[in-house]
Amino acid sequence: MLRYSDIILQPLKAHKFKVVKPFIFKNIKIPKGFTTDGASVPRIFWSIFPPNRTDYLPCAIVHDFLCDLQEYKKADKCFLECLKHFRVSKFATYTMYYAVRLYHLISYRR
Repeated sequence: MLRYSDIILQPLKAHKFKVVKPFIFKNIKIPKGFTTDGASVPRIFWSIFPPNRTDYLPCAIVHDFLCDLQEYKKADKCFLECLKHFRVSKFATYTMYYAVRLYHLISYRR
């Protein structure tokens, strides 16, 4: 079971992070060295959903990794599962999940 303490990140410039120690969520291995910008939240919503909030940052990393592999539907499903795993509030969980689903449906028709 993935815990917050399993995830070690190195901050980089411009709101980016590098994974220092690989971790696994649902058989998805996030490799050492993978970089992410956290949750891609439009700046206007940062007061409600900060892009690097620790309770959902691990979920954003898993989502970004799968999106880099162009597995958008799987990425969105895992994002939802991860948000639930870390017990992110229902409001935040479903708002962010439907936002990424809508984005992928519009952008990639997937």
